[in-house]
Amino acid sequence: MPSAQPSIWPSHIRTIKTLFIDFNSAFNTIILQHLIEKLSLLGTNTSLCNWILDFLTGRHQSVRIENSISSTTTLSTGAPQGCMLSPLLFTLLTPDCVAMRSSNHITKFADDTTVVGLISKTDE
Repeated sequence: MPSAQPSIWPSHIRTIKTLFIDFNSAFNTIILQHLIEKLSLLGTNTSLCNWILDFLTGRHQSVRIENSISSTTTLSTGAPQGCMLSPLLFTLLTPDCVAMRSSNHITKFADDTTVVGLISKTDE
């Protein structure tokens, strides 16, 4: 029976696994009513909720390629790409995305999420 190999790593070195998540089209998929409900649950002032809803409702969009411009369409979901408010709103929409174990840590920035987990001897 082979003997146990000594670890090549000092005992203070820990092993971790990292998962990187980038939500595809995250800002485009924000459902405004869900956002306002979540903001209300988080204690956001009603006037501010109404302002955000008004800001995001009925936005007009068209696409320009060189000298050609598409017809205009009205958007009823999502938050504008490039708007400074959009990453914050998406982050506030997802506060219930939390680590289930104390050995895990979640870091969120806009539509990017990183999950870092400590691996112990028997638990991956």
